[in-house]
Amino acid sequence: MHESIHLSDLREGLSELQVFLPEEVESKLLQYIDLLYKWNKTYNLTALRNKFQMLTHHIFDSLSILNELDNIDSLMDVGSGGGLPGIPIAITKPDLKVVLVDSNSKKTTFLSQVVIELALSNVEVKQSRIEVLQGMKFDMLVSRAFSELSDFVNMTKQLLSDEGCWLAMKGTYPYEELSKLPDWIVVDWIKPISVPQINAERHIVKMLFNKD
Repeated sequence: MHESIHLSDLREGLSELQVFLPEEVESKLLQYIDLLYKWNKTYNLTALRNKFQMLTHHIFDSLSILNELDNIDSLMDVGSGGGLPGIPIAITKPDLKVVLVDSNSKKTTFLSQVVIELALSNVEVKQSRIEVLQGMKFDMLVSRAFSELSDFVNMTKQLLSDEGCWLAMKGTYPYEELSKLPDWIVVDWIKPISVPQINAERHIVKMLFNKD
């Protein structure tokens, strides 16, 4: 039993996002909420304390960027925390290689357990400070609540492929953060997004290496 949350709640929000998934994938998303809810009591993975909020503010919010992931083979979730947005993305896109990075050992222990329990063969978990990681290149680096834009790109530039992109999930339009970006970065676009059941501003910022 999913306390205060049902399959119909999930499907309603997914439909608003124009996301339609097989039943086994929907089931894994609900299982992930169960695990997040259970482990959160001990590990303090999220400030949210009920499953419906986890569904709206974590699952729907994470999946609001799915349309931007069509042409990539690999993604790193930087400062993944409780697995957001990386776990919901990995569940819905099983052919996408997803690496979750966080420096907090409690959080990476939880992430590793999720990978085992949900049999997510496309996911790898790394406990590390992001700036010391080397020897890997990704098509996309994504962050949801990691840092300011300038810190995000400066700390991860060694991990992005030449033709890759950074995707930062933000709340209000990040005017001040944009003004601090280094000149070797170009902002490709900034999009407002709508998340089901959330009455708050959301934006996605896509950034590239400046080739000029």
